[in-house]
Amino acid sequence: MSGGAVASLPEGLLDAGVWFRVEAAGTAAAVRRAAERLATELGMPPARIADLAIVATETASNLVKHADEGTLLLRAVRVPGRAGVEILALDRGPGMADITRAIGDGHSTAGTLGIGLGAIVRQSSWSDLHSVPGRGTVMALQVWSGETPPQPWAAGLTRPLTGEPVSGDGFAVREADGRRQVLVCDGLGHGRLAHAATQEAVRVFADAPAVPPAAVVEALHRKLSHTRGAALAVAELDPDAGLVRYAGLGNIAGTVLNPDGSRRGMVSLPGIAGHQRRQIREYDYPLPAGGIVLMHSDGVVDRWKVADYPGLLAHSSQVIAATVLRDAGTRRDDAGVLVARGS
Repeated sequence: MSGGAVASLPEGLLDAGVWFRVEAAGTAAAVRRAAERLATELGMPPARIADLAIVATETASNLVKHADEGTLLLRAVRVPGRAGVEILALDRGPGMADITRAIGDGHSTAGTLGIGLGAIVRQSSWSDLHSVPGRGTVMALQVWSGETPPQPWAAGLTRPLTGEPVSGDGFAVREADGRRQVLVCDGLGHGRLAHAATQEAVRVFADAPAVPPAAVVEALHRKLSHTRGAALAVAELDPDAGLVRYAGLGNIAGTVLNPDGSRRGMVSLPGIAGHQRRQIREYDYPLPAGGIVLMHSDGVVDRWKVADYPGLLAHSSQVIAATVLRDAGTRRDDAGVLVARGS
C-alpha cells in the first residue's frame, strides 16, 4: 500500500499496479500524480492524461467522502500495440441503493455539487460499478487513447502482504491455438523471491505450447526448479464442449460459479511446482452457459457467498475479482484472484 507517487517501474510492476489506502483528502493528489506518471510512461497523449487526472482525482475524492476502508489500485492494461490505465476502487462504505441516480450529475450525499461519479463515467473510456447497501461498492474504470478495446474474457488482480513492495501471487491469461487458458500462481513465501518465482511461471506459461492444462503444469514444474517454487493451477475454458479442464499443484482454489448461484470446487493435488510433485492430473468439470471460473491463492479465504451480492455475476471480471478480494482477502498474506468467463 502506498500514499505517494509512482516511481519509474518496469513493465511487470506497471501491470501488477500500485495500491493506495484512500483515507485522507491529500491522498487524491497523490493518486492523480501517480496516474499522470503512469500514463506518461505508457506514452498516452496529453489530452487523455488530462482526462485520466480527472478520473483519478474524482475517484479518490469520492472514496474519501463516502467510503469506509477505501482502497484503490492503479495499473496498466494492454492490448497489442496499445496500453491504457485502469483504476479499481474498493470500499466497505454504505453502498448505493440507486446507482443510476448516484451517477447522475447533481446528486450528492455529502453536501457537494454531486459531479464526481458523473464526471468519472464521462471521462472514462469504460466503467463498471457494483454496489450493495451495507456492504460497499466496487468500481472499475479504464482510460484509453483512441478506440476502447473489448473487455477481456478473463481478468484478475493481486495485492501484496502488508509491508511488502511486491506480491508473490500472480496470474496470466492466454489464447493459444484456440485454447483459452488461465494461470494462477502463488510463489512460496513472500517478497521478492516469491515474486520472482511467480514471474518465471507467468513467462513460461505465456511461451508454453498449446497443450492441455496438465501438460502446461508439467512444463511449469520443470522450469521452476531454479526458483523457490510455487503453488499453481491452470484452467482451460471450453464453452463449445461446456467444460473447464483443470490441473493444479498446491493450494490454489478453483471454483465454477453457475448462473443460478450454485458453485462447484475443483481439485488441485498436493505439491510445489519446481520441487515436489507426486503426480499431475487433469480433471473436467461442467461449465454451463454463463458460468464463471474463479481461482484464487490461499491469501483469499472461501468465506463469501454469491447470494450476498445480488447481480454481481453479471458484472465484469474485474469487478467480481475485486469484490472477492475486498471481502475475502487477508492482510496477513499475498492475495490473488482471477475470474474467467466461459462465454
